[in-house]
This record gives sequence, C-alpha cells and structure tokens, in this order.
Amino acid sequence: MKTLPVSLLLVLFAWTVCVWAYSGRQKRSWIIDSFSIEEENPGPFPHKLGKIVLDRSYLVSFQLKGQGVDEEPKDLLEIDKEGYVLVHRKVDYENKLGLKVLHLTFEAINNSNNAVDTRLGMEINILDINDNAPHFKMSVYDVPVNESHPQGKEVRTILAVDEDDSSTNNGTFDFTIKSVMPKTDNVEFYIQQRKDTGSIYFRGCLDYEKAQKYTILVEAKDRGEKIQLSSTSTLIINISDGNNNLPEFSGQKGPGKVKERESGVEVLRLQVTDKDTRGSNAWKAKYTIHGDKNEQFKIETDPVTNEGILTVVKPMDYEEQTYQNLSISVQNEIPYFSCKVKKQVQNAMWQLEKIPQNPGMSVEHLYKTTSVTINVEDVNDPPVFIPPVKHVPVMENIATGTSLTTFTAKDMDGSHINTFKFVKGEDIAGWITVDAKTGQVSTNKILDRESPFVINNTYRATLYAVDDGLPPLTGTGTLFIHLSDQNDNVPTLEVNTLKMCLDTEPTMAKITALDPDLPPYSSPFYYELLGNVEDKWKVEPVFGPTASLVKDQSVYSGHHLLQIKISDQQGLSAIHNLTVTVCDCSITPNCHERMARRAQMGPVATMLIVLTVLLFIAMCLMVLLISCKAEKRIIEMEDAFGRLIITNTENPGTDCKFPSSIGIKKTDSTNIKYPSINVSTNLISEEKIIPQIVIPLKQQAVSQAPQPVYTDQTFKRSIYRSSTRSSYRNFQRSSIRSSYRSAGYAKAPYLGSNLADIINKKLALQTRDEEFVIYEPHCYADEGKAMANAELDAISIPEIDFHPEILRNLDNRFSQLATISRPDLMKR
Repeated sequence: MKTLPVSLLLVLFAWTVCVWAYSGRQKRSWIIDSFSIEEENPGPFPHKLGKIVLDRSYLVSFQLKGQGVDEEPKDLLEIDKEGYVLVHRKVDYENKLGLKVLHLTFEAINNSNNAVDTRLGMEINILDINDNAPHFKMSVYDVPVNESHPQGKEVRTILAVDEDDSSTNNGTFDFTIKSVMPKTDNVEFYIQQRKDTGSIYFRGCLDYEKAQKYTILVEAKDRGEKIQLSSTSTLIINISDGNNNLPEFSGQKGPGKVKERESGVEVLRLQVTDKDTRGSNAWKAKYTIHGDKNEQFKIETDPVTNEGILTVVKPMDYEEQTYQNLSISVQNEIPYFSCKVKKQVQNAMWQLEKIPQNPGMSVEHLYKTTSVTINVEDVNDPPVFIPPVKHVPVMENIATGTSLTTFTAKDMDGSHINTFKFVKGEDIAGWITVDAKTGQVSTNKILDRESPFVINNTYRATLYAVDDGLPPLTGTGTLFIHLSDQNDNVPTLEVNTLKMCLDTEPTMAKITALDPDLPPYSSPFYYELLGNVEDKWKVEPVFGPTASLVKDQSVYSGHHLLQIKISDQQGLSAIHNLTVTVCDCSITPNCHERMARRAQMGPVATMLIVLTVLLFIAMCLMVLLISCKAEKRIIEMEDAFGRLIITNTENPGTDCKFPSSIGIKKTDSTNIKYPSINVSTNLISEEKIIPQIVIPLKQQAVSQAPQPVYTDQTFKRSIYRSSTRSSYRNFQRSSIRSSYRSAGYAKAPYLGSNLADIINKKLALQTRDEEFVIYEPHCYADEGKAMANAELDAISIPEIDFHPEILRNLDNRFSQLATISRPDLMKR
C-alpha cells in the first residue's frame, strides 16, 4: 500500500488553517449589549432607540430580523442605513404576547460582494411603568356566616391581581379594610395578607340580634414610586341566627286525660317561647319525654306554632293504673351556644364568656323541663277468656254431640261489672256448637281428619264472649282440635288410565295408589287383578307402595278395561277400573298422543256436524223460497212409449194439490173426457167411465191392431205409482203423461198445452199428510206354519276362513269383537 509523502500532508494542513483564519475574520457572531424601551413612551415617532457602530473601511448595509420586525409584534422596530434602531409606536409591557424582552438578529452586509460581514444577537428590554391598578377577582363577595362562628377563624379569602411587574413596586400592593357597616361593639374585623390574597377574620362575638349583616369595603393599593393605583371590593357578611336563646315553657292546654284502650289520641299541647328567629332551626323546638317506661306516649312538634303535641300510642288499662306522670324537656334542633365579650384586647383575641366552653361539652342541664299528669278514664272492658287458647286432642269420626271442652271468661271491669254470653265465632266446617251460658263446646258434625279445613291434623275455631254493656264488647278465645287418624279411607288409584306399546316381549307400566289415611292405615298396599287375566295381565309386586302392570305379548292393541283390587295394611280395600290403551308404537310413533288428540277432537267434530246441519237447513229454506217464487213453465208432451221420460221437475218444497176436478175443452179432431180426481183421497173417482179414445196419427205407421182402452182403473194405478215416487207436483205433471203414453196414444200438442194451462191455474197447496200414500201391511204367513207359496228365501252367509294375522291387524274397535266371536282363531 502506497503512502502520501509527508510534504504533501503539511501543505494540506497549512491550507486548512489559512482558510479557517480567513473565514473567521470575514464573519463574526456574538451578542451585543441590549437596549431598553419604556412602555407607553409617547414619542414622537419614529424614536431613535440607539445606534450600532462598526469599524469598517468599506461600505456595509444593516439588517434587523426577529421579534418586533418580521415577527410579532411586527413593524415595531427598524434600522436605518446609519445603524440607528428606530421605534415606530408605543410599547405595552402587559402585551397579549407576554413579551417582556424582544430578541432580534443584527447583520452587516458587505456592499462589494453582498456577503454577511457581521452577525450580532440583540435584545431589547421593555421597561414597566405603573399603569395598572391591582384589581380583585370579584367585585362583591357574598358570605353566609353562622352566629356561632368563633373568633379567629377565617371568614373569607379574597384575591387581587396587578398586571404590572411584580418584581417592582408597580406590581406590589397591600390590602386594607376601609370601612365596616354597621359598627358594633361586639365584633372587630381585620385582614391578613399573603402576597396577592387576603383573609378576613374577626374578634369578639357575632350577635344576630345586634346585626344581621355586615358590609366590609376592602382596598388593594400598589406601591408605585411616581403614582400609586388602587381598587376596592365589597365583602357582604350575612349572619344566620344561631341558637343562643333556649326555649322556655309558657303553658299547656288540652284535657290531660285519656280513656282506657284508646290510642292515637291527642292528650295535650305544651306551649314554649323562643327569642331566636321564628321558623329557623334555632327557633324550632325539640321535645323529649322522660318517665315513660312502657313507651305509651309520643310527642311531636307543631311546625307552625312550635307547640309540643302529646299523643297516647299504646292503650292504657284503668284497672292497672289510673294516671301517668311524665316529665318533658325542650331544646332546639341545633345545639345551644352563648357568647359574650368580657374584655377587648388590642391586636389580639378578645376575652369571651362562652357556653359551651369546649366543643362536645353537654349543655343538657340548661334545657327547660316541665311535669305533666295524664289521667286514665275507666270504660267498659271486654270479657277475657281464661285461658285464651285451648288445645283438645280427639279421635276423628267421634259421635255428634260429644263434649270437647268448656271455656271460661271473666269481666275485668272495676266499676262496670257486666254479664256476658258465649257465641261461636269462626267455624269454617260447622263442626262445633257452644253453650251460650256455660261455654261448653260440643261436636255438631262428624270430625274428619282428611277434611280440607284440617291443616297439619289440626282444626281451628274461635269463640266470643259478649257482654251486655253499652256498647257491647267482645272477648275472643281460640280452640285448636287435634285429630287422630282412623282407617276410614280406601286406597284409590292416582291415575286410572295407562298407555302401553304393543311388543313381542312383555311390557309394564307403573301403578300408584293413594290413601289419605296415615300409617299404618295406608301404604304399602296389596294389589290384585280381577277377572280373566290369565296369561294376559299380571301385577308385580303384589305388595308395596307402588306396583307395575305387566302386559303379556299376546295382548292385542286397543282399549282394555281391567279391574284391580287395592287393599291397605288393615285389609280395607276397593275395586277400581283401570283403562289401558295398547298400540303399536313401532308402526305409528307417538300413537298414544295421536289417539288422545283424536279423543280431544270429539267436541270439535260435533261442532262441525252441527254447523253442517245448520248450513243444510239454510240451503233447503233458500231452495224452498226460490222454488215457490219461480215462474212455472209448460211441460211439453214427448213420445215415451213404454219408458219414463226425464222431466227435471222434481223440485223440493212444492206444497201443491189438484183441484177437485179437471175439465178439458173439446177439440175439432177428438172428443176426450177425463176422469175427475178426488182431492181428499188421492184416488180417481169411479163415477164416470172413460170411454175409448181414438187419436188419428199423422206421418206415422200404425198397426191395425185395436188400440188399448184406457180405463179409470189404469189411470188410478198410474197416479198411485207416481204419487209414491216423488212429490205431488211431479205427480201432477208426469203421471198423466205416463198413463196416456202407456195406453198407446201418440203425442198431441193441444193436449199438453191445454192440460198444462188448466193444471197450472187450478193447482193449490195441500197438506203434508196428503202427500204420501199409506201402505197397508201384507201378511205372508203365520208364525210356525209352513208357507204354501214361499216368497222369501232363507238367508245364509257362507263360512269364510280368516287368517289369524288378519284378525290381529284389525282396528282396536273390532279386535275385541273378534276375540269374543272367534276365540279359537285369536288363540292361534
């Protein structure tokens, strides 16, 4: 590695030193002495503050930068070409920027090369003058002070501020109390200062009765050398009345007596006087009762009159005491104090006479006390049961009229001795009777321990002893009848319906029995199934509080009614019906619930059926109205030889009937006579014989055989058949046509039109009884005798073999029937 020659290193070092020396001579930088500006200088402006002089042989230019030039407060200062620093306006020491010193930079620039020749730091101090008076934070202070406020304890602290320089006398001030109004001899106010705060104190005793308010004028004045500035603040001290006057009893009013057994009654009122401010806590009285060991009285203060209201709160008994002596003291709601000036001491705390002298000292001995006597008046007292409560143990089911106990009572009156009688009070079940004179209690009914009125084997009843005083008074006695148990209840099933699933293996369901009797007259029970239940049902175990009903696999699905006998430990038993529902749960899940829902749907289905019937009746009525009002149409005669024709005239609700006779006019081609119809019998009159009727046929081949004769008998049979098939109106229109066509007559247009017109005009309503034909019974044969001409064949049903699986799969409603009718198949 090559190294530089030593000579070259020396040359580089010398060049560096020369460059540094030259640059140091060309550019200087230090801080020169500061200038000072007095605030509020009136000018004239611009005002020359000072001059900066540089020893240079060449021409330079001057520049100023910083606060007061290009920084706030801008355009305050300037430097001219000769180096004078100029001020253009007044300067405020208390400016908003809080600048007490302005920091600037001075530069001298060489005119030949415009290079900075000199750079100087410069400071301009702003001099304060006493142009601001000290001012208080508040112009008025409102201070509440209690009358019991002790001397030497701070009342209020006030604050003042002077914006002048606090390091000079211009910004330093003193507090002085200038005046106190009103002037009293019991108090002296003074102030203690700590820098810019002053605390107000007083010597002596505040007395509300002498002055309720003090107005103090406080001055804050600075110490300026040329001029002193000041301001004032007002301190208003409002004195609140303290309890420096004790209340004193001035009298009492009221009866001062109470009737025995009365409570909540005002006995008397105690009156007091107090010199403190009315309505204040120092005036409000507070009463205390002494000597009331049983706490039978209370006393309250009337907020308006300040009276003490004495009230009895517990009944008093004349037979125990005829009067009551009480002692009542009174004080105020706030503690009592007293302050009086004994001696005034200059510039020190005054000598005072105070009560209490020390905090926490008791002043109860100063409270005023009065004595009152309350007299008790005797009144009629109710009889008293001795003892008031009786307990009687008996066995249930005892005979009616059995004596239970005898109550005794006593009249406790000292001056109102009365007679009394016994009366039954509360007896919910009506189990007892009471002798009015002796108080003997007897049973009125059979006592049942399992009655809902018996709680915890106990029945409660009350008795009254009523005297004959005015008004009558009543004493109360209580009877508790404790009942012992007997075995007078049979076991019962808790649930008499069970649900089980059809299964290939035996299944079981729980059976629970209940007995309201107590042991040993109840559980455990004996269970026994009755009837033909072998290889089908059984109970396991037969003895215990509960049992299980076991179903064999051969039991089919459906509803099964079983009888079970349940006996208690003493052998008292009862037979109960047990309904078991069996269904195949593997085929139909939740089949028991579905069957229950179907059973619950019974009322709904019944309601639907009723609604359907009502709707059908309404429709029939509508059809009846429409059919009666509808226009009657002429039915044309059609060819219907040997067959029935479709007429569509079977409208329901037609209450019509034939007139007594029907007449048909004579036509040009044929003379026809029709039989008359008897309305009352619905039969054709036989008085007239209808002759042979011949109708010429046109455009039709007619055989040469003689035409049949339509007699009245043929006509009657035709009408008879028609009347039994349909309503009477259908009979009117169709039976005549059928009878004539069955006789071989051809279609006759004039017959249809004339006959229909006459029938429609002559029809009238007939009764329902005439609408139907009554059939007479026909005797086929006598019982036990053979028929010569048997018309009825023997009815026989061929035997059909059914597979047992088909019978087992029948619905549960038919399975039981199948078991009864074909037990041989069901056992396969």
